[in-house]
Amino acid sequence: MHLQTLLPILSALGTTAAITSKPAHLWATHYNGNVYSLTLKDNDLSISQTLNTCGDMPSWLTLDAHTHTVYCSDETGTADPSTHGSLTALHVRPDGTLREGAVAKTVGGGVSSIIYESAAGKKFIAIAHYQGSAISTFALPIKQNQPSLQAFHFNLTRPGKVDQQDSPHPHEVFLDPTGSFIVSPDLGADLLRVYAIEDGPSGKLSECPSVNITYGSGPRHGVFWADNTDRSADGSTNSRQTAAVGETMLYLLNEIGGTMMAFDVSYPRSGCLSFEKTQTLVPYPDSVMPEGATPAEISRIGDQFYVSIRSDQGFEPSDSMVVLDRSPVDGSVRLRDSASAFGKVPRTFVINRAGDLVAIGNQASATVAIVRRDPKTGDLGGEIATLQVGEPGKVGTAEGLSSVIWDE
Repeated sequence: MHLQTLLPILSALGTTAAITSKPAHLWATHYNGNVYSLTLKDNDLSISQTLNTCGDMPSWLTLDAHTHTVYCSDETGTADPSTHGSLTALHVRPDGTLREGAVAKTVGGGVSSIIYESAAGKKFIAIAHYQGSAISTFALPIKQNQPSLQAFHFNLTRPGKVDQQDSPHPHEVFLDPTGSFIVSPDLGADLLRVYAIEDGPSGKLSECPSVNITYGSGPRHGVFWADNTDRSADGSTNSRQTAAVGETMLYLLNEIGGTMMAFDVSYPRSGCLSFEKTQTLVPYPDSVMPEGATPAEISRIGDQFYVSIRSDQGFEPSDSMVVLDRSPVDGSVRLRDSASAFGKVPRTFVINRAGDLVAIGNQASATVAIVRRDPKTGDLGGEIATLQVGEPGKVGTAEGLSSVIWDE
């Protein structure tokens, strides 16, 4: 989803020599109601703009690189229809700063979004509403006070295992490798919700059968792997296909259970996806997640997977990032190594398009840490720069830094 490419690393992994002569831009959201534009030049990361926008709780940013628009989801609100969140269009200036555009009301609790296309090439955005217990969609570009295209509201069919599972909590939306399906891990209902993008120009979604995840797992985020398409660092593709050819797998991260699951994915003639679980593991050294620690974000490049671990204090006073390798034989994954997140509660992280830098958004410390990644080995290395972005948040609360993305 990014266009700009950083220049290659000019020094060995972990050194402090300058890495780029051309500025790179990032954006970060904070639960204080601000969206920040950041600039990385040489080894210096700085704030170039602080914009009060995107409601009271900006939580997630999605870039439409072709229109130079960033869409910001606001986590304000709940499933109560008297409350609401918002979706804000932010237009990107040449220097990486943002200008507020149209704002649309949404179901409350928006925490993740993904841009998708209809068969006719028209763009839409889907949003996962954690506290709102819903998934909604909007046609793009949004207009002021535009209504949603669709809104799917959920109820629990059985009590959850823990208090956090008091109601359905969709935590993410992401595309399958063909661009024809949207998948949403529901932390509250222990479900993987699946939607087919309808044929034609409407951009509407049709519900497919949901996938039951082990009781009490609390699925949070996931990423696909496929051997049949060219993919970006987040596992997505740039073109819509009508059928999958070759092997496809899904790797699912479970917050409450502290596990990672692998699934074989198939495309039966029924028109929906089919999932068969092949592995469950604890993505942590010695296969034991520390008490109070939870996996948060997952991403991959090729056969290397990266998972952020919140509140493990594995590199005290910082939490951890773990690196896992995928077996080419059966698709199983195993832990390779762990590294510092250079902050507390790494809620999100993103790998740049060149694959040589990782931006880690540490929620509780409210810092963005830029870390080296070796494109050849996949190893995470030393810290290049860390920047305080807004005030720190209390661990376990909706305070602090909420997301970070590259402008590429």
